[in-house]
Amino acid sequence: MSDRAAQLKGIRAWLVFFVVCLVLSGATAFPLVHELRWTENLLGHLPAVPDALMEWIVRVRQGLETADADYPFLLYGTDWLAFAHLVIAVAFYGPYRDPVRNIWVVEFGMIACAGIIPLALICGPIRGIPFWWTVIDMSFGVFGVIPLYVVRKKIKRLEGLTANAQPVLAT
Repeated sequence: MSDRAAQLKGIRAWLVFFVVCLVLSGATAFPLVHELRWTENLLGHLPAVPDALMEWIVRVRQGLETADADYPFLLYGTDWLAFAHLVIAVAFYGPYRDPVRNIWVVEFGMIACAGIIPLALICGPIRGIPFWWTVIDMSFGVFGVIPLYVVRKKIKRLEGLTANAQPVLAT
């Protein structure tokens, strides 16, 4: 396998990993009420679950159940959140197909990951989110940027290999 083919294979593997994580994270925004019930039930059967975590899960579940029963239109916002994840995932088909030409999509993803941190730090306290949960939210940006950083580096290497492989015209 050539260096170029190896780089392309690595880029595509990392992109598939990132897209699968993005889709899974988005898909979990659809069944929030059920997920919180399952989470509360699971945590209730585990030993040594921190009280603060259990209290938070119960509070969020109660809030979502109330919203779902009395104001279901509020959960429509999380449906759009899930949809946005799925749409963004589709955008990564461009770098999968032609990484060098579509490196901007990867860089856009990196900027979006960075944007999670100020959003969480500003909106978390405004919405009454515990700081430890805000840290969990920020971790999505931190962990999300890692595969994208690897992909960007690999695309830059591929770009160099591609440039070196093109014939130079004599003047």
